[in-house]
Amino acid sequence: MKALIYDGVETLGFRDTDLAVPRPGEHLIRVEAVGVCGSDMHAYLGHDARRPAPLILGHEAAGVIEGGPRDGERVTINPLVTCGTCLACASGRENLCPERQIISMPPREGAFAQYVAMPESNLIMVPDDVPLAKAALAEPLAVSWHAVQLALAVLDPKMPIRALVIGGGAIGLAAALALRAMDVEDITITEPNDTRRAYLVDVCAQNARSEPEGLYSLVIDAVGFAATRATASAHTAPGGVIAHVGLGEDTGGLDARRMTLQEITFIGTYTYTAQDFRDCAKALFDGLLGPLDWTEARPLSEGAQAFADIRAGRVAAPKIVLHPHD
Repeated sequence: MKALIYDGVETLGFRDTDLAVPRPGEHLIRVEAVGVCGSDMHAYLGHDARRPAPLILGHEAAGVIEGGPRDGERVTINPLVTCGTCLACASGRENLCPERQIISMPPREGAFAQYVAMPESNLIMVPDDVPLAKAALAEPLAVSWHAVQLALAVLDPKMPIRALVIGGGAIGLAAALALRAMDVEDITITEPNDTRRAYLVDVCAQNARSEPEGLYSLVIDAVGFAATRATASAHTAPGGVIAHVGLGEDTGGLDARRMTLQEITFIGTYTYTAQDFRDCAKALFDGLLGPLDWTEARPLSEGAQAFADIRAGRVAAPKIVLHPHD
C-alpha cells in the first residue's frame, strides 16, 4: 500500500510500505479520508517524542471495511484503543486508560495510508447519506465535544454563559460548534491569523476576533501555548472555567494568583470517552454540528506539500482532509 511516512523533522515521504495487518478482533479499513491534526504537525516539526520517525502519522479517519462479515461497511474510526478492563475503562473514562494506544503512535501505525487496521469496538457505522470526508471529522469534533461537556458540567448553572474559544483551527472551531449544539449562544473565537479569521467569519459564520474583549465565564484554550494560557487566565470571569485542550507547549502562562483569588477552575482535557465519541458522531450524522464545509481536500500523494503549507500559514481552512486513493 501507499503511505505518507514521517521520516524526520519537516520531512515526509509518499511511498510503498507493507499492507496493514489486522490483529485478532480487528478489521482492515480502506481509508477514504484522513484529516491533518495539530498533533501530526507537532510530530512533523520534531516536537513530539512520542512519535519517532519513521512513522505513519494520521488518526482522523473514515473508510470502508474490506473483508470479513462487515465487508463494505462505511465507518468512522475512534483511534483510541484501550484495554477495556482497568478502572478507567470500567468507569467510562477510557481516555485515561494506562494502557491506551492511539494510531499514529507506536506500536500502532497511523491512517496517512491506503489501509489501516482497527478493533471492531473502535468502528462506528456511517449512514449512506453522510460523506466519508465529513465522517472523518468525528475525531477532532469529539475532542472538543468532550472538552465542552467537562466545562459545562463544572460551571455554576446560575452563571450566564459567555464563551471564549482561543484558536480558530479545527479544534477551536469544533468547540464553538459543540457549544452551539449544547445551546450556548454567546460564543467568540479569537484567531490572530487574518486569513483564517476571515474564513471563520465569511465561510463558517462564526463571531471571530483577533483579541478577546472583557471577561468570559467559559474559556476553551484550543492552542495550549504559554501566551494563550495567559490570555485564558486573564479573561476568565470570577468563578469561571478554563478547559485546556491544546498541547502547544508544556509550561508557562497561567496567572495562578488571579485564578486562586477569583476561584477559576482549570480543567485539562484529553481526547474523549467512547461515549463522547459515539454521541458526537451521532450529532455529526444528524446535522447538529452544521454543514462541516470548512475543509480543504487534497490527495494523500500531496500530503508533504499540505504540511508545508500549514507550516507556512498558507491554509485558510481549519482542516485539510487527505484522500489516499485520489
